[in-house]
Amino acid sequence: MHVEPFVATLPDDAVADLRDRLARTRWPEAETTDGSWDQGAPLEYVRDLCRWWAEEYDFGFVDRLNTFEQLRTTLAGGGDEPLSIHAIHVRSPEPDAVPLLLTHGWPGSVLEFLDVIGPLADPRAHGGDPGDAFHVVCPALPGYGFSDKPTRPGWGVPRIAAAWHELMIGLGYDRYGAQGGDWGAAVTTSIARQFPDPLVGIHVNLASAGPDPATTDDLTPSEQAALADLAEHAKNGTGYSKQQSTRPQTLGYGLTDSPAGQAAWVAEKFWAWTDNDGHPEDALTRQQILDDISMYWFTASAASSARLYWESFGDRDQTPITVPSGVTIFPREIIRPSRRWTERVFTDLRWYEEMTRGGHFAALEEPDLFVDQVRSFFRLVR
Repeated sequence: MHVEPFVATLPDDAVADLRDRLARTRWPEAETTDGSWDQGAPLEYVRDLCRWWAEEYDFGFVDRLNTFEQLRTTLAGGGDEPLSIHAIHVRSPEPDAVPLLLTHGWPGSVLEFLDVIGPLADPRAHGGDPGDAFHVVCPALPGYGFSDKPTRPGWGVPRIAAAWHELMIGLGYDRYGAQGGDWGAAVTTSIARQFPDPLVGIHVNLASAGPDPATTDDLTPSEQAALADLAEHAKNGTGYSKQQSTRPQTLGYGLTDSPAGQAAWVAEKFWAWTDNDGHPEDALTRQQILDDISMYWFTASAASSARLYWESFGDRDQTPITVPSGVTIFPREIIRPSRRWTERVFTDLRWYEEMTRGGHFAALEEPDLFVDQVRSFFRLVR
């Protein structure tokens, strides 16, 4: 596999264009709910976030990304449209390190792993046990970040999983582990279904495992709470996914042209899906939020990232996964299956733990907990 080194850049004229667009934003009137998030991201917050983006943000997301070795390589995933894929690739100094594939989701990016790559790759340098070391590979999903955008249909979850397996084998890793959340969890479980033999195990922080009908009359309090929260999400939190899974192209015009629109679209999810006390910046810093928004804006990936929903959002594959598996449940995650529900899909479940804090963006919100969970599971299967 041909691999080219990659260094991210951010042209000055792109920053100037952003600032000009933000200065000329045509704002809507305020929500009628007195600053609450009930109707979406409130005007006062979005205006201040965009002001900070234009005036105080350091535009350093590329510098933070460039502290790690990166590559681009062409992958096809068994299809007829090869794409150049961007990935972070950090080899551990430890000789017995296990290769580990980390996959992000939407509205995330490879940036959400920046605080966990070092501890995972070089635990000795971060106060950990060198026996927990990993060679870390973090690819950007097709249509996301610095990866190419598909120009034809077909780049759904199964094909991405095949491409990621192709990537790991091409890098010389014939035995590896995989981890993911959100779309990354879907890709990780698809790898387990398609290519179980090379996997030492998989770990996910969003487990797609539906309720067991046999437990309907015997639900635990945590199962009842999980179903109630999922019902609330279905009622008030799925507008974004309906749009992205049916008309991603239409959405793309507004978000690609308006940085304020792109900022609001993503920031609202940082409010809805993080473990916060009513404000997204209870869970994440403003810099972290704008790093992620900047990745979407400067790569013009609003439509291409949303298109993954059009490709795969209706896929509810519940085929049993037989490879050794670990699942971590964070309390503000959208889907929180109980252990007995999880075991119906993950038939070799070696690790299941419920956290007391954290949300959908586990590696970004709680990097120390995330690292501990990944290490703890893979100790069982190395």
